Amino acid sequence: MSAATETRTPLLEVSGMHVAFGGVRAVSDLSFNVYVGDVLSVIGPNGAGKTSAFNCITGFYKPNHGTVTFDGRRITGKRPAVIASYGVARTFQNLRLFGELTVLDNVRAGMHVRIKQSALDAILHTPRFHRSEQQATDEAHKWLDFVGVISDRASEVRNLPYGEQRLVEIARALAREPKMLLLDEPAAGLNHGEKEKLLELLNRIAQLGTAVVLIEHDMGLVMDVSRRIVVLNFGKEIAEGTPAEIRSNPKVIEAYLGAEDSETQQEAAAIAAEGAAEMKEDS
Repeated sequence: MSAATETRTPLLEVSGMHVAFGGVRAVSDLSFNVYVGDVLSVIGPNGAGKTSAFNCITGFYKPNHGTVTFDGRRITGKRPAVIASYGVARTFQNLRLFGELTVLDNVRAGMHVRIKQSALDAILHTPRFHRSEQQATDEAHKWLDFVGVISDRASEVRNLPYGEQRLVEIARALAREPKMLLLDEPAAGLNHGEKEKLLELLNRIAQLGTAVVLIEHDMGLVMDVSRRIVVLNFGKEIAEGTPAEIRSNPKVIEAYLGAEDSETQQEAAAIAAEGAAEMKEDS
């Protein structure tokens, strides 16, 4: 942990996480904490274990060793729906919207863990059913307003521009009113203007008190929005700290420069450029 050591109680505690698939080690002895209102980025070259760690936190994978504790509960190995009910929401690298449903109904679908009505209410269309449906509609509009979706909300979501589909996915996750939101490459496929809006949105989400944890390859966004950064390489944590500390960490630059794919090489150049700019400002 960086010099600004946290003394608060963590919202999320990952301790000694180890994940292997056959003889392939995806995550090895990973430990980090996330705090209320935190913005933490998990970065690393392709194949570093970032998404595997997310999948363990959200219940899609069960770690071979280690523990995951959220809001005082041990959630290691629990089903995704159970973990979601505790206040964890996530988005995925690839969009997972219901293309033939409307924008509004996609967000309403994210509220199933919160809507209080029975099957009998739905069948008989009781007053409680109508109240809960109206509440879901009102809140869906609220979150679509919050993320900045301007398209027709009665249209099929597949007809929206890609950038707005990303926002709908975030609105659906927020409609659960999570305590922690995990975002897997939210800036992927966005243009410069859309990334600027995403940066502002992530800061506003954190201001709500919602912890934000993201995997991201856009180093400009990572350095601008993160309060802390965890860096993985070959499944192991090689660095953790503030953006300033990560920019100047030789292990981080070496890990990225040692990768073969051009995308990761570009990330290394971005980190180095961020560090050079900061040194110039300080001089």
